[in-house]
This record gives sequence, C-alpha cells and structure tokens, in this order.
Amino acid sequence: MKSVLLTGGAGYIGSNVANFLLDKGLKVTIIDNLVTGNKSLVPKKAKLHICDISDEKKVTKIIKGNKFDIVLHFAGLIRVDESIKKPQKYNLANYKKGKIFFETCFKNNLSKIIFSSTASVYGNNGLDKVSENNKIKPLNPYAKTKLKLEKFLIKKSKSKKIKFIILRYFNVAGADPKLRTGLISKSSTNLIKVINEVAVGKRKKFIINGNNYNTEDGTPIRDFIHVTDLSEIHFLVGNYLLKNNKSNIFNCGYGKGYSVLQVLNKMNEISKTKIPVIFGKRRSKDIMISISNTKKFDKYFKWKPRFNDLKFILNTSYKWEKKLNL
Repeated sequence: MKSVLLTGGAGYIGSNVANFLLDKGLKVTIIDNLVTGNKSLVPKKAKLHICDISDEKKVTKIIKGNKFDIVLHFAGLIRVDESIKKPQKYNLANYKKGKIFFETCFKNNLSKIIFSSTASVYGNNGLDKVSENNKIKPLNPYAKTKLKLEKFLIKKSKSKKIKFIILRYFNVAGADPKLRTGLISKSSTNLIKVINEVAVGKRKKFIINGNNYNTEDGTPIRDFIHVTDLSEIHFLVGNYLLKNNKSNIFNCGYGKGYSVLQVLNKMNEISKTKIPVIFGKRRSKDIMISISNTKKFDKYFKWKPRFNDLKFILNTSYKWEKKLNL
C-alpha cells in the first residue's frame, strides 16, 4: 500500500489507523462528514475532505484526483442503544450510504475494500469463542446494518473484479500510546471509556448492567483489543489484499476475555481510587460472552500483537481521558 482512501478518519478507530499508516510512510486521504467525528483527531499529515460518503459527485472527484490503492471504510454510526431506538437512522447511515459509497468507488475502478464490521453480527450463540464460520445472529439494528453491507460486498465480489477484507472487531479499547488520538464522545456507552470518565471525575458512578449472568463473577465477558494493534491489522490485511487479490473475512481480537468486574478491579489499581459502582438490570439482548477465535487470522498472518495486556489498554485509556480533562 502506498495511498489509501479512508472514511471516518475523524473517528476513534479511523484516526488511529490513519496515524499508524502515516507512521508507515503511506499517503492518507480522509473523508468524514464530522457528524460524529472530531476534526481535532484527524492527523495533520492526512488530507481531509469534509463531505458525506453518499455525495457521489464529491467522492468521484476525490477518487479521480488521486491514485488510491485501497479503501478503508470506517464511517458509520456505532451506538447499539441508539440503533434500537432509531433503526431507520442506522439503516440509512450504515447500509444505504455505505452501499452508495462502495458503488461510487467501483464505478471509478477503486475495487479493493477493507470494511470495518463487528463481532456483534454473531449475537448470543452460546459459544465461548466465535469463529468466522459460526452462525450469524445479529441482535440489534446496528449489527444488522453491518451484516447487510457485508452481504452487499460479498455479492458484488462474485460478479466483478471487486475484492474485500471484512474485519469483525471485538471490543476495541485503549488510546494511541503517543496520545495523539483516542475516544472522544459526549455520551459514550463504551465500557472502558465510561469507567475512565468515572475515574477522572466526569461521571459520578459506574453502572454495571447485570450481575446475574452465567459467568464466574456474574458479569459479561469481553475480548478487548488495543486500537493500535487493530491499526496494525489493517496495515497487514491491506498489503495481503493487494498482493494476493483474494477476499476474506477475519475476526479481530486477542482470543482472551475479561469480565466487567475484572476490568473494574484493574482500573481501580491503575487510578489508585475505588470507583463507585451500581449494579443495574441487564440490558435487552446484551451478549453474555464475546471472545474471538483467532485461529484463522493466526494461520494467515503469523502475527503477534504488541499490546495484548489489559493493564496497558486501561492505562492508555486513562492517560487519554486525563488529557481530555485538562
């Protein structure tokens, strides 16, 4: 890869990936409408176009004015709770606009796509670890819109020269170790973000949604992957796609889970405080255990993550939150 078009580059994951690729010497062009993104997160070395991904004229002009090797598509809405209340909003932003954007790329001979999807497409399938070939059971409109765009890409790739890599993220967490970028959100539902906001005094208490799950301590278990390791995954799969010209789907996680209480206890150690906790009711359709089976990715890439450590993940998040609080 030499030159990439990246949508959603003013968001949490997109901005981290942009920084990583720029550090590797790549040219990065970003499209973001700044509806949920934050302009301050966009790296200075990246070229930013403030426009909607569904604006065919502007997107066409951007593609024709550059020689992009590949597209990294991060743009979209991500709040599960909001998607349940406003399913049409999510269908428009994540599926319909995503589809228009991909069609615009294809019309302009930009046919290599890396798509930012989610492990929530697997739903609550009762497995300790989920593999790419396990049953798909999305439980909420957010996950359903991601799956619809996955299916669109798969269908398109069968009839044209289009090739894709779909990445199904587990719980992305942490901040850039250099603190150039991290998660900014006015009303985040991200577990680690919320804990950190309590730790620095932005929120008064941490609410755990359910402590009666069939897990060791009664709280849900998640596979947390550091955002910089996830950024490196995009670099690896991008080069793989260009070299091999083969479509594929990969999970993005470490293959190890931590319960909500384990995360809380580790955060108490780091912040040297006792975070106030309230146990609330379970949220509708929350997944009990979500851990990645990493065998397929390991087979293809022989990759070793650098930041597979809960303490490091939480520490970078904590430092970032304190930076925001200054």
